[in-house]
Amino acid sequence: MATITSLGVGSGLNLEGLVSDLMKIERQPLVNLQKQVSSFNTKISAMGTLASKLSSLQTAAQNLKPSVLQSALEKFGTYKGTVANDSVASATVGDGASSGSYSLEVTQLAQGQKSQLDAGNLTGSGSINFSFADSSKDFSVTPSSGSLTAIANAINQAGKNVTATVVNGESGQQLILTGETGVENAFTVGGAGVTGSASTVQTAQDAQLKIDGIAITSSSNTVKDAVTGVSLQLKATNTGAATTVSVEAGYSDKLQKGLEAFVKAFNDVISTIKSLGAYDAETKAAGALNGNRLLRDTETTLRGLVFDQSSAITDQNGETMMLSKLGITFQKDGTLSLDSDKLTAAINKDPSLIANFTAEIGNRFNTGLDKLAGTGGSVQSATDSLRASVRGLEKRQEAMEARLLQVEERYRKQFSALDTLISSMNSTSNFLARQLSSVTGNN
Repeated sequence: MATITSLGVGSGLNLEGLVSDLMKIERQPLVNLQKQVSSFNTKISAMGTLASKLSSLQTAAQNLKPSVLQSALEKFGTYKGTVANDSVASATVGDGASSGSYSLEVTQLAQGQKSQLDAGNLTGSGSINFSFADSSKDFSVTPSSGSLTAIANAINQAGKNVTATVVNGESGQQLILTGETGVENAFTVGGAGVTGSASTVQTAQDAQLKIDGIAITSSSNTVKDAVTGVSLQLKATNTGAATTVSVEAGYSDKLQKGLEAFVKAFNDVISTIKSLGAYDAETKAAGALNGNRLLRDTETTLRGLVFDQSSAITDQNGETMMLSKLGITFQKDGTLSLDSDKLTAAINKDPSLIANFTAEIGNRFNTGLDKLAGTGGSVQSATDSLRASVRGLEKRQEAMEARLLQVEERYRKQFSALDTLISSMNSTSNFLARQLSSVTGNN
């Protein structure tokens, strides 16, 4: 049905304004409904913020847990490798290492082959081929000219297992070819661009060493995982004068960083709860979840997890371990503070105890936070309830908007009929006035 937009033209009355005013009154329930929907959506957004902070706290708690195949000490241990005679080798430690000391004797360092070519060994044209025991490493180059510099550039640009350098000696230029370390990288040189054979300056060889008397061969001077998790960088031989490689564990760094991250995430949750539930008596401004019971329940649950002793760990004196013994205590605003010095002292005194207790904290909070922020947890349930309310309100809103269209259409029909009637009455009045005026004139 076409909308009438010229109400009042016939009558001269402001019927369009009257319809507009009436519809403002009719729409007031819809406006209130829209405010409710907006309020619920604000709460849903606030629930998302709370859920995000709780998820971050759960991640921090999970980072305190060892994996299934790890002990707590393995989880938090950081290992350092040292070599007594550091002129022989250096040691770096990675994943899988464990504490211990090992005898190291290096009888031979790995080295690459070096071969020499002079201008008399080169034809000045054609390809130069490099062959290895492993044919997959073979490659060829075709220099742009017969100069040693052009040949060296072509070899180096190939980016393979051989590099070339031009040396200017008393007897002229010499081309020095250097292969990568290890017997497996020994090479021969041939092809149409080479006459005769290159002279070997240095043969390729593997590194040979013994760790606790066990013979090991390596194509590189970087020996990885001969001791699990330890990488040795060989520097010199020490035949008959073995040195000691030591791997020592430390725990302070990982434990402290893990607990610092946990405390920060905990405090972020508490600060978010305070902000969402805040109320300013002067400005009358309230947080998005002011008065919501979930905030109070969440804070209570978190405090309970801090003090939970259902899986208590005891120290050497039989006393139950608590976060306060690690220097982690509550402040007046409900957040936690961490005394780094007290934590370090506790770790140094008994790293195994602190590692196990920290892992227990991780397990405790991970499980507890599942009930808050996990699938089916209280935050999700509250959010789902709010979303259901929004869907119900939106359906009511759609129905109300459809009804308002009908109401407005009815008003417009009624006022259009009134407009037409008054216009007709005005026409009749004007006609009668003209007739009377005519009669009066004739008389």
